[in-house]
Amino acid sequence: MSRTTRLIIALAVNLALVAGQVVAGLAAHSAGLLADAGHNLTDVAAVAISLAAVRWALRPRSAARSFGNHRGTILAALVNAGALAVVTVAIVVRSVGDLIHPEHVDGTVVAVVAGAAMVANALVALVLRDGTTDLNMRAAFTHAGADVLSSFAVLVAGVVIALTGAWDRLDPVAALVVAALIMFEAYRLLRASVDILLESTPADLDLGALCGEITGVDGVGDVHDLHVWSLSSEVRALSAHLVMTGHPTLEQAQEVGCLVRDRVTGRFDIAHTTFELECERCVDDQDDPCGVEERTAVGSRQRAPRPSTR
Repeated sequence: MSRTTRLIIALAVNLALVAGQVVAGLAAHSAGLLADAGHNLTDVAAVAISLAAVRWALRPRSAARSFGNHRGTILAALVNAGALAVVTVAIVVRSVGDLIHPEHVDGTVVAVVAGAAMVANALVALVLRDGTTDLNMRAAFTHAGADVLSSFAVLVAGVVIALTGAWDRLDPVAALVVAALIMFEAYRLLRASVDILLESTPADLDLGALCGEITGVDGVGDVHDLHVWSLSSEVRALSAHLVMTGHPTLEQAQEVGCLVRDRVTGRFDIAHTTFELECERCVDDQDDPCGVEERTAVGSRQRAPRPSTR
């Protein structure tokens, strides 16, 4: 099943859930159901944005966007995190008001609707789980997973109220639990999205192991000015300066560069590499992630002619 199909199914289910929960929440005076409806409403927007981002990322690269449109999925995840934060504030305001001035809640209606929503959200989560590391799809799946938990919290509150005929304040308490889940989810998405937009080194990548893999190739004496960043949660890029040993010819240096590229692309899942090949280490003033002490630049910056391989 394609990502587009998965997202369309999730969008249709969430639209139906929002309509049903709003009607039932107003009829039962349930802040919990309305909070869950608000969460599902953000899912509608999130899935719609994710769907648009998936379609956008599939567009071919152009002269204006030489890396393509991979960042579109990250922008979608960032927008989703902001939307979740806004909904959380609205849920907290409504729930605090109901705690101070509680209304009688129809626990039976709340329990039935929340139970149905939990089952529907679980099905959506299964549809969205495609086994990839794509942050955009992970965001949509996380939305659905949080929906299952929030519907369960509302279900428990509804059952208790229906059985006891009291404990009406348990409903807004369940809504606050939902708000906490949403805020946690929003923080995780925001942090992951910002890390990629700031071109941070991927959290699961071991720079020491990467440097060791590069210098382990015959013909490479040193590596510096190393940068690894993500274009999206599934597309990584790397650039580095490689110091050749033995002053090889252009053809020999090119072969070494290709060997390094083959070593790092497979093990470290890097899609795009750029190497600057040097006979002598150039002088730079940047921190070396490989832990090699940098030499202090004196006077003008001198570099020997060197080829590049991509």
